[in-house]
Amino acid sequence: MSYGTLISIITLFSTLISPTTSLYSSPSPPAAPFSSSAAAPLPSPTTEWLSAHATYYTPADPIPTLGGACGYGDLIKQGYGKASVSLSESLFKRGQICGACFELRCAEEETSFDRRWCIPGTSVVVTGTNFCAPNYGLDAESGGGKCNEPKQHFVVPIETFEKIAIWNAGNMAVQYRRVKCRREGGIRYTITGSGIFISVLISNVGGTGDIVGVKVKGSRTGWLPMGRNWGQNWHVSALLQNQPLSFEVTGSDGVTVTSYNVAPKDWSFGQTFEGKQFEA
Repeated sequence: MSYGTLISIITLFSTLISPTTSLYSSPSPPAAPFSSSAAAPLPSPTTEWLSAHATYYTPADPIPTLGGACGYGDLIKQGYGKASVSLSESLFKRGQICGACFELRCAEEETSFDRRWCIPGTSVVVTGTNFCAPNYGLDAESGGGKCNEPKQHFVVPIETFEKIAIWNAGNMAVQYRRVKCRREGGIRYTITGSGIFISVLISNVGGTGDIVGVKVKGSRTGWLPMGRNWGQNWHVSALLQNQPLSFEVTGSDGVTVTSYNVAPKDWSFGQTFEGKQFEA
């Protein structure tokens, strides 16, 4: 089974079983309300413009705002909006890039094609929330192989695409760079699982948007590192029921945000809680 097929199955399964969630906001204790510290520095988001291509999808296309290979579920409800894109494997990096923000602009190269279809002086900020599966049975230059490695490719909603290029430009040459994400409210933690298996979907992440490390702490435990299950779903096997939970999240720039007692003692599976946010 190919990686792209596996992601598609996981996406469909997560959409079907996604629990109804309720949103809670739990303040941190006065003694230690917030911690933001620089861990061992990791490579910074790309600031220079890099070359890529972009195509668009329309509302009639089978790319919904529900599900997705990052596991966010309803993108509108999770705070990502409609400016969400699917990424080729060269960009997606098996889900490690989920939640990262990119600025896109049309590549105004010295060709009559680009001068005709580009909207000069414009750019858009989008969030990576899904995976554009490769099709190695087709050439990377053809219609079905645009997301093949090593292609850098974005699949963009048509409303977003039309802000930088004329819609019938088709497979458009673009430039992109990583930028900081700005989110409304705090980081959200959706807790699912059963028994000692705890899975947490982490969404609405500001700063770099992507996450490289997560820890959870109960009132009767120390800090427990969580492993990436898929996308932005992180898991740990531990007895954490009947105790408030704190979370430590580290972005790809090495900055860590710690939110204490985000989930109350009586938390239950299927609930969503809101903690602190990375500084803009």
